[in-house]
Amino acid sequence: MVNVSKRLKYSLIFPLLFLTIAWLIKIFEIELNLDFSFLGIYPLKTKGLIGILTAPLLHADLNHLISNSAPFFILGVALFYFYPKVAHKVFILIYLTTNFWVWVSARSAYHIGASGIVYGLASFIFFSGIIRKNTRLTAISLLTIFLYGSMVWGIFPLKQKISFESHLFGAIAGLVMSIYYKNYDVQITESKNSRNDNLNINCTNNNSQIKYFYTEED
Repeated sequence: MVNVSKRLKYSLIFPLLFLTIAWLIKIFEIELNLDFSFLGIYPLKTKGLIGILTAPLLHADLNHLISNSAPFFILGVALFYFYPKVAHKVFILIYLTTNFWVWVSARSAYHIGASGIVYGLASFIFFSGIIRKNTRLTAISLLTIFLYGSMVWGIFPLKQKISFESHLFGAIAGLVMSIYYKNYDVQITESKNSRNDNLNINCTNNNSQIKYFYTEED
């Protein structure tokens, strides 16, 4: 019970830190009447490279930030709780890979918001549970679909002001990471009763559209 409590506290730290920074930035923008969207990702432009690092921390308005905060927190906690050994690596790789792909091939506009990362986390958690064939993790995968299944529509170009590229690349990045890290955070012990030297694998460890806005440059 103590270990579970410690792991839960550990899993809360990073998501809360990220969201705290994002909220402080938005409050700072509002109070000083500023707009940091120029620090977003602008594809294939040198000025847009900084967005690979900063874009997920920037949001168009409070509604945009609010819509991303809850799923980011829930999925972030799930990542760090169920996959503690690789959580930081997975998060950083999803973060950088998604944003780099957006910079390389998205539409000419400033892309901002954390929902590309949200899609990456949801994809990783879902596919990891399926790939590992672990009952506990599969249950988490199904819960993810139950909570955020409607997100799948976000990978299609249905709305002009939503960066479907960020959603799509985030989902792909999450899938790639789930495959690459499929044998991590897993304890493998040899079964004495198996004739074929099989392995027992034990894990160690609002249905609403997530908006990802971008602003057209004049």
